[in-house]
Amino acid sequence: MIPILILAAGRSSRMGGRDKLLEDVGGISLLRRQVLMALEVGQPVFVALPPNAPARQAAIAELDATVMTVRESAEGMSGTMRGAVRCLPDAPAFMITLADLVALESSDLLAVLKARTAQPDYIVWRGATAVGKPGHPILFDASLRPAFADLAGDGGGESLVKKLRDKTYLVPLPDNRARFDLDTPEDWDRWRASTP
Repeated sequence: MIPILILAAGRSSRMGGRDKLLEDVGGISLLRRQVLMALEVGQPVFVALPPNAPARQAAIAELDATVMTVRESAEGMSGTMRGAVRCLPDAPAFMITLADLVALESSDLLAVLKARTAQPDYIVWRGATAVGKPGHPILFDASLRPAFADLAGDGGGESLVKKLRDKTYLVPLPDNRARFDLDTPEDWDRWRASTP
């Protein structure tokens, strides 16, 4: 069992009052799409939400995923990761991905999971773009869990993974899927205009 943690506690601060995780993607909300995509992998799925997020909770209410309300999310990405990782079940490794990576597919998560078996000498396995830029999802060996207790600021886990570059195996994923997000209404408009 490898738990998959979806970070969905961001404030969508650049969306002009809209919640990007509730934007429509193929007839369902982005958050629902991401949870369904993760569930296809066949591992337990956990979703980190901020307190008082009823619309996000409703979007995934009946899905077979565990919702975690993370009070530390007010501190930013690091607080969310610190609070959520602490509550994950014991496992040999755990995967973290961002809820707003609209192009990510279940096959991408599977590719990173398989890299752990194929490349056992590493302790971080990370999705990357087709040209090798690191992104998500990120699979962490269980030995790294204690390090998450020290995360601070809005940099998320970058302060942690930067120190582990030589112990990180990059898994190239198609195109820019490992990093492609939509942060503003204009981003969404451009993406929708270019998507068949």
